[in-house]
Amino acid sequence: MSKPEAWATTTFDPAADRAPGAVAVGVMLVDDHAILRQGLRSILEREPDLRIVGEASSASEALAVVAHCRPRVVLLDLKLSSASDTEGLDLCARLREEHPQAAVLVLTTFLDEQLVLKAVRAGAQGYVVKDVDTSGLVRAIRDVSRGESAFDACSAAAMVRGLSAPPQQRAEDLTDREREVLQMLARGLSNKDIGAQLFISEATAKFHVGNILRKLGVSRRAEAVYEASKLGVI
Repeated sequence: MSKPEAWATTTFDPAADRAPGAVAVGVMLVDDHAILRQGLRSILEREPDLRIVGEASSASEALAVVAHCRPRVVLLDLKLSSASDTEGLDLCARLREEHPQAAVLVLTTFLDEQLVLKAVRAGAQGYVVKDVDTSGLVRAIRDVSRGESAFDACSAAAMVRGLSAPPQQRAEDLTDREREVLQMLARGLSNKDIGAQLFISEATAKFHVGNILRKLGVSRRAEAVYEASKLGVI
């Protein structure tokens, strides 16, 4: 009988079936495709120092299973459903916050400069794409299990490009108050007029305008309005 979508070993003995003194690394698989998890399990369990201790197909299942099986490494796909492209990133951040003993190694088909950086900022200790060969994947698991970082050549290059690129303009970085101020900038209001409209001081209005310029990567108010219109903020 096959295991359900989410499962964890109930009696994980890291030293079982190992040479005296050897300790197996407990690995948990998080991927929404059962056939891919089965393939990974069959490959990784050939390694004498690795053992699959749990599986999950969704973020909610992963949080429950990891609390039970306490893996040393979580092998995580970033896209866990068609509903969200960031579910894996959010799960990575929660795992690192709630289960810091578990090292997160991203294994995904997506390779993008900013995505690699976001994964690292969410707490991932490694990032490899799914076309990595078996030896590369096993080496990455062993590296993160020792507290080291692990990136394949493509992911490492993408991260360097991302670090070298200018900051992306992100509308979601703007606060609700800054969006209100942007609307007034679009109407040509001065800092004094903005302060009067929002019942704040002129200095506070100037502070908000400065934050808007910085976040949008511009130096003039008119440029901020233009960039905000391109981003759909106004």
